Amino acid sequence: MSSKTESSTTRIIAVTNQKGGVGKTTTTINLAAGLARQGQRVLLVDLDPQGNASTGLGIDYDQRNTGTYAALMVEAEPHALPQPTEFDNLAIITANNELAGAELEMIGDERREYRLRDALRALEGDYDTILIDCPPSLGLLTLNALVASDSVIVPLQCEFFALEGISQLVRTIDRVRRAFNADLHLEGIVLTMYDRRNNLSELVAQDARGFFGDQVFETLIPRNIRISEAQSHGSPVLDYDARSTGAIAYLALADELIKRNKNKAKA
Repeated sequence: MSSKTESSTTRIIAVTNQKGGVGKTTTTINLAAGLARQGQRVLLVDLDPQGNASTGLGIDYDQRNTGTYAALMVEAEPHALPQPTEFDNLAIITANNELAGAELEMIGDERREYRLRDALRALEGDYDTILIDCPPSLGLLTLNALVASDSVIVPLQCEFFALEGISQLVRTIDRVRRAFNADLHLEGIVLTMYDRRNNLSELVAQDARGFFGDQVFETLIPRNIRISEAQSHGSPVLDYDARSTGAIAYLALADELIKRNKNKAKA
């Protein structure tokens, strides 16, 4: 079953990896900011009960009453879900700790896998790109994200054992494609926390490119203290320190994603 209407030009991308600590939320926040900086209308959907993407965009906890939990529970009209951020062209559907109970609350419901897709369909046309920050698991929340999305971006940390678990995620994407969303595909793999001084980083990069080929983005996201500092200040690194290597890398990643999609549209 397709997740898109015929006339929609909105791209919905899930950013996911069931392994924690790989730069998933960091990538979602900063890729969203990079796309917005390029003039795209961007919506970030925080689907992680920890709410780190909401925090990373400076949204106070008491401002998160109508967010992804309300979307999944159908407690609010879809256009009431997004809220603006301090950053141009970038809106967010926030998460709070109520989201942690959503999987149990939906477990016996009909069409539970389609709740997020139904909400986001109503917003197609309002945004050029919708990025979904998934929790570090392959449960019902992540399944909702995959059913709602056109494609998946997988952040891959440049460390030992990094490739373990990716095959499971690829199999999950394939199962979702067969059962729920025939259009779903792997958009690409983003190599994160890359350290040019570390031979292991280069070995992981080589292994990833050897296995996944051109599905691995050319842009490498370096280890950069400015990225972590930016998040603690509730800001994407592009706004915190635009000249840092982290900001330059995420802007390049946004540019690469835009070019990839333009090339696919021409093909």
